[in-house]
Amino acid sequence: MKAKYRKTLKAIFARPISANIRWREIEGLFQALGAEIEERKGSRVAVIFPNQPPGVFHRPHPSPNADKGAVAAVRDWLENMGIKP
Repeated sequence: MKAKYRKTLKAIFARPISANIRWREIEGLFQALGAEIEERKGSRVAVIFPNQPPGVFHRPHPSPNADKGAVAAVRDWLENMGIKP
């Protein structure tokens, strides 16, 4: 994994939760980990890993940064799949 994505993964797991992570970087991390991104209704995206239930997240707008709730949801979802920094 590239250093850029390791940095994003560490930021997702940082305490306190950061609200300065760009959603585009989170999606890039998902793809670097082997996931497919599927567009859903509205601003929703499904993140699909092989043999795992999909994670469905709201793509933030108009701000490019994910809020603390979104970062916490991504962190919990990654932890449940055994992905940690």
